[in-house]
Amino acid sequence: MTFDRRTLFKAGAFGTAAALVPTGIGLAKTGRPVLTHGVQSGDVTFDGAIVWTRADRPARMLVEVSNDPDFRFSRHIRGPLLTPETGGTGQVRVGHLLPGRTAHYRVTAEDLDGRTCSEPVTGSFTTAPLGRDEVRFVWSGDVAGQGWGINPDLGGMPIFKAMADRRPDFFVHSGDSVYSDNPLKETVTLADGRIWRNVVTPEKSKVAETLDEYRGQFAYNLLDENLKRFAAQVPIFAQWDDHEVLNNWYPGEILDLPQYTEKRVDVLAQRAFQAFHEWMPIDRQRAVDGRVYRKFAYGRNVEIFVLDMRTYKDKNTSPRDQPGVILGAKQAQWLVRELSRSTATWKIIAADLPIGLTVPDGTDIEGVANGLPGAPNGREHEIAWVLRELQKRRVRNAVWLTADVHYTAAHHYSPDRAAVGDFDPFWEFVSGPAHAGAFGPNTLDPTFGPQALFVHAPPAPNTSPLDGFQHFGEVQANRHELTVWLRDATGKSLWSTTLRAQR
Repeated sequence: MTFDRRTLFKAGAFGTAAALVPTGIGLAKTGRPVLTHGVQSGDVTFDGAIVWTRADRPARMLVEVSNDPDFRFSRHIRGPLLTPETGGTGQVRVGHLLPGRTAHYRVTAEDLDGRTCSEPVTGSFTTAPLGRDEVRFVWSGDVAGQGWGINPDLGGMPIFKAMADRRPDFFVHSGDSVYSDNPLKETVTLADGRIWRNVVTPEKSKVAETLDEYRGQFAYNLLDENLKRFAAQVPIFAQWDDHEVLNNWYPGEILDLPQYTEKRVDVLAQRAFQAFHEWMPIDRQRAVDGRVYRKFAYGRNVEIFVLDMRTYKDKNTSPRDQPGVILGAKQAQWLVRELSRSTATWKIIAADLPIGLTVPDGTDIEGVANGLPGAPNGREHEIAWVLRELQKRRVRNAVWLTADVHYTAAHHYSPDRAAVGDFDPFWEFVSGPAHAGAFGPNTLDPTFGPQALFVHAPPAPNTSPLDGFQHFGEVQANRHELTVWLRDATGKSLWSTTLRAQR
């Protein structure tokens, strides 16, 4: 550990040495417990949210919550035990709060003998309103991938400070929250001779295979002070994509990659799934099948539908010219049913894969679009059914948000340009990466009649965050209109549009 600790300390105050060891819980320690990776909140509702933390040893999670930042009037919640079984992480739903109010919380870890506690760590979130209040949120995805990790020369991952400065009500994380298959090196020499430096931990020095190595991917990102502060201030709605497990994975896949000793992707996916739920503030009771896809209303104007386009998809090697699967029948039916029932003005569909961009996997297909003109087929067949049902049920104001392809773009889909005409026009906005290599642009598949109204992509693949092609999106919505901004890593607006609500 000498090298990695030295690297960490050179990088600055990214946490204690214990924070480097996500599986260090249970080791003999002296003194007070330590909360090693800050606090997070997520899956916020009108009366509460999930609150998360991690301790460096077995301890009891305690949460104090108040509408007063000075905690003069507060309520105490006894949370779960933080044990090796969860890698020291724990979360509790903080409920019985007033809607549309800022809740301040502070978390401590109490030794199992009850004699001493950690230093408290504070955070806050705003509960969802009940009325037609204006809502502001941000979204992005793709964090610490393609060799670009926490760079002390940049102060870490600065995009999270830019997003926090927008003071959003919440953050939609569009997946690839970690890159479990992308080991980091201490330095990377760019083509022009510049040197990129990474903070490196043992778990980020190889591809993740064990549960502890998958835990280490999430632990690594929370060493960044920008992300840690952002997570303490802004509640998250998290979804996963492929790199939480490995690139372009699908159920049943068997690997032939030499860097993996475990070749069964289903085994790796289960370990990654456990780590994802241990380290992200997700309310599994709100998930339809206890996994990932779920929905949340944020006032009367906005409802978020979080999809899982990874767990139920068919093989990437499946024929492109036959009906395929991307959501699975149960999730597709749920999406249509719940969108139809929604009374929110704006229905936000958080998708971890874009609809109309061709995303290849070698000679096969990774994403939704099959890369062929003409009527929907492959995985497009299932999306076509969803779009057709939304038109039949007169579902208005559905907007798709995604990341995945590592650039930012605005796509408008219309039956006037499509191979099929039985759906209503809609928008899809793409924004990423948050802090990973920049790529693109991808080719638009003509099946659903997409038109790219704006694209900001790098001139070369895997462009580093030094060159300004990291992105996030911002949405502001009220009863009458929804405005979308596509922003760079500094928060500068690159493009925006305002949509009027249809009745």
